[in-house]
Amino acid sequence: MASQAIDPDIEAVPPTDSDLSSVVDVQERRRAALARIDQAKFGWHHIRAVIVAGVGFFTDSYDIFAINLAVSMLGVVYWQGAKSGPGKLPSSADTAIKVATSGGTVIGQLFFGWLADRVGRKRMYGIELMIIILATLAQALSSASPGMSIVGILIFWRVIMGIGIGGDYPLSSIITSEFATTKWRGAMMGSVFAMQGIGQFAAAIVALIVTAGFKESLQTAKDVAHCSGVCQLAVDKMWRTVIGFGAVPACAALYYRLTIPETPRYTFDVTRDILKADEDIRAYITGHPEGHPDEIQRIRVLRNESIEFLAPKASWADFKSHYGQWKNFKVLLGTAGSWFFLDIAFYGLGLNNSIILSAIGWTGGKNVYETFYRNAVGNLILVCAGAIPGYWATVGTVDTLGRKPIQMAGFIILTIIFFIIGGAYDPLSKSHGGLLALYVLAQFFFNFGPNATTFIVPGECFPTRYRSTSHGISAASGKVGAIIAQCVFGPLVHKGAKPDSGASPWLNHVMQIFGGFMFCGILTTWLIPETKRRTLEELSGEDHGSLHENLTVQTAEKPEEDNLPKQVPAITTVQGE
Repeated sequence: MASQAIDPDIEAVPPTDSDLSSVVDVQERRRAALARIDQAKFGWHHIRAVIVAGVGFFTDSYDIFAINLAVSMLGVVYWQGAKSGPGKLPSSADTAIKVATSGGTVIGQLFFGWLADRVGRKRMYGIELMIIILATLAQALSSASPGMSIVGILIFWRVIMGIGIGGDYPLSSIITSEFATTKWRGAMMGSVFAMQGIGQFAAAIVALIVTAGFKESLQTAKDVAHCSGVCQLAVDKMWRTVIGFGAVPACAALYYRLTIPETPRYTFDVTRDILKADEDIRAYITGHPEGHPDEIQRIRVLRNESIEFLAPKASWADFKSHYGQWKNFKVLLGTAGSWFFLDIAFYGLGLNNSIILSAIGWTGGKNVYETFYRNAVGNLILVCAGAIPGYWATVGTVDTLGRKPIQMAGFIILTIIFFIIGGAYDPLSKSHGGLLALYVLAQFFFNFGPNATTFIVPGECFPTRYRSTSHGISAASGKVGAIIAQCVFGPLVHKGAKPDSGASPWLNHVMQIFGGFMFCGILTTWLIPETKRRTLEELSGEDHGSLHENLTVQTAEKPEEDNLPKQVPAITTVQGE
């Protein structure tokens, strides 16, 4: 048996298919195979992975944001005679419809996160998108009946949709990270997450288009309280179109999700199918659904009990043992805690969009058409001013500045902004320009900051066998924070105000509380590792050596005429040298 030493000061080149087929030692074969992914040149297969995963996040964001635009339309259709005000959705119904999505998302993040580690990423990828498509279309076709209110029906379907949205978080993050090149992994994951901003933009655009399409009907009523007849019919068609359109991009991406290969890291470390992992890497790079190894060789390797692996098999006992160690648990605490504190303020600030829209003069109007038009355009302005630039600033810098510095700086700046808004709210609200500027800055540093990095880091820093579960736990912690923001801080803003007055006497104090949560985010950020330009195996402790560190690649002597890359001559008898 010959050996070929590699100088640790020289960057290793990923082995070719024929080189890889001759590697005898299982661990070196694994490292060599994964190095082909980690060190691959950025190409179309990376772009395809980002698009396939990103369309899901586009859909998720569209569906969540679209309901914010649709609730005002629902009020016109179903609450013309309501005590809360003609044409306005009661605040309790508004909150219930929005919180239902977050509640379902928590379930989906935990359940799909666990399933992806249990049965595989590929088997679950696409199922969550089917759930979203079904629930989205069901909402668009929903209507009230004598035995069921529209609120009850929408809550049911939005919980179901939330489960699908929740499943998309760990699956898209993990699949992107496990297929990404080490050099640009942060940018790839950030690009997937940045599609949330595009989804918000698309929801406002669709609302604007349907409003323009029904302009003549909407102009027949001077306000929502007098919208009846053709006006009410038009609004009923509008909210169904706005919500239903969310299924279109999801349908377009479904085929590609169902045909994506299993991630080689899962196949190596969890199912321990060495030959299949090799072939899946080749399939991914060449754009095929999956690899097709020699089945006889594959079965022989799977049955070989002499093959040893670095990582133990996943189990509840091993999970408790792994996170029973402070060095591992503190990372999970850091990712989950940071996401929790972030989402309380992120969703809490989003509840007060109407105040900002009023400040920039994009609310109300002389008829129903102008009311909906201003609402759509105002939301477009807010999304374009802060959110979208923030997302893409993260994509452009996350692999150079690093995740931890961006998250830390974001939390620090947001702490300062919230305390300024809370401490000087009265003069800021009178100046309008000052409040708008701080709002835009907050949106920018949410997204060029912890809103993006809390999604990226959990997809990188955990071991393969628990990576999806841990990401799901972290994401679910964030959605619990969102529920608290919607159920607790939403009503708290109106503390002391007269019923249905719309006043927000406690808004300044709530902003100060949000500043406190951002400070807590600074503390939890200290617990997470910096993941920039490090392999997933280095981060998770699953690599006890690498192609860059004191590596000796074991190769088998074989005749010159043996040029079959799929032959694995000695891998089934790893007994030592």
